[in-house]
Amino acid sequence: MSDLSQIIKAYDVRGTVPDQFNETVARAIGTAFVEMLRESGDEPDQIVIGHDMRESGPGLAAAFARGANAAGVAVLNIGLASTDQLYYASGALSLPGAMFTASHNPAQYNGIKLCRSGARPVGQDSGLAIVRQRAQQLLGDLNAEADGPSRVEQRNLLADYAAHLRSLVDLSGIRPLKVIVDAGNGMGGYTVPAVLGDQVLPPLPLTIEPLFFELDGSFPNHEANPLDPKNLVDLQKAVREQGADIGLAFDGDADRCFVVDEKGDPVSPSAITALVAARELAKFPGSTIIHNLITSAAVPEIITENGGKPVRSRVGHSFIKAEMAATNAVFGGEHSAHYYFRDFWFADTGMLAAMHVLAAFGGQDLPLSEFAAEYERYTASGEINSTVADASAKIAEVRAAFPDARVDDLDGMTFQLGDGAWFNLRASNTEPLLRLNVEAPDADRMAKLRDAVLAIVRG
Repeated sequence: MSDLSQIIKAYDVRGTVPDQFNETVARAIGTAFVEMLRESGDEPDQIVIGHDMRESGPGLAAAFARGANAAGVAVLNIGLASTDQLYYASGALSLPGAMFTASHNPAQYNGIKLCRSGARPVGQDSGLAIVRQRAQQLLGDLNAEADGPSRVEQRNLLADYAAHLRSLVDLSGIRPLKVIVDAGNGMGGYTVPAVLGDQVLPPLPLTIEPLFFELDGSFPNHEANPLDPKNLVDLQKAVREQGADIGLAFDGDADRCFVVDEKGDPVSPSAITALVAARELAKFPGSTIIHNLITSAAVPEIITENGGKPVRSRVGHSFIKAEMAATNAVFGGEHSAHYYFRDFWFADTGMLAAMHVLAAFGGQDLPLSEFAAEYERYTASGEINSTVADASAKIAEVRAAFPDARVDDLDGMTFQLGDGAWFNLRASNTEPLLRLNVEAPDADRMAKLRDAVLAIVRG
């Protein structure tokens, strides 16, 4: 029998198919999800499900639907979808949802992202622990409920999703842009033609040049994980060779978007966070903006300069969404290129972030490298992982080596060094790793600080 503690973690369900995650497990989780919702005061008569392009997706989604039907709840199956398309369905229809995806993980993986109605997150402390416990009991119960009558409705919401995003950002008046989009054989190949192209809506002043739009969960060209620089190489080359104005890269379930400029150089997610924050503050003056503690120091600076209220959060979507709901924040951004919007039910959507970038960039005449420079004020190391036997002991060693630093422990430990340089050390929740992020006013200071910390961590 599957040990569900191995696949149901803090934020979602994720495991290898079929040894860890299979249709039997999916069915049990479907029933357990409904039971958890009822126990917490929700009384759903229907839930919405979708799946990405992975080969195992339709079967797992169908098994989950059987489990939900057995618990007495009908299912609306929207079929192929990006994760933010599922959030759209959950928000627009006020239904709990389940998205079958393993995001950027390799082909042998699949998983589920669960949400309550209105795209409200389900994490370890907001129902996922109960789902795991109940599903584990169902797997061990030989007399578990039999399948009930099939109550599954099929509906395609792609056009509705595209129309909703178009209603949030007006791209009709921007200058013509040549945009290369690398979908990585993921769901961006399905949603980009609908939202940014003319597949279902009137054309925009965008020439979209597709890279790897064919849906293929085996990822034959490169992993659909733009956070890894090697997976941006194809996009960078295409942007330079084709003389494009901008390049966009989406991860497997298209809820994250990465940007490269006309030279093929990445625009940091922190710069994108600051850019979108400035746009949202122009629309909603004085609003709160959430940023996680790994984003550049430029982010809270720019939020403040634009009259907003920056609020610093732990890393992770459940923390960001909780802070956004608590503060009614208009926008939130993470260093990992997750972007959250109040007018998208506080959920994350890479597509909407891309549209904001296109609107801002296309509304002026500078090339992207120059336009984005105003949001890139510091030099960052990016996240560096080190394998360690005792993360706490290593963090203590580092702390002893920087006695004059101002330190806080919001998420791991963040060291502020007084000259604009800072670094954060966080232990992984699932692996024997320490994650280091360093930022400084210039590249030389960043490199020296990075190397000094790594010498202790790896020494």
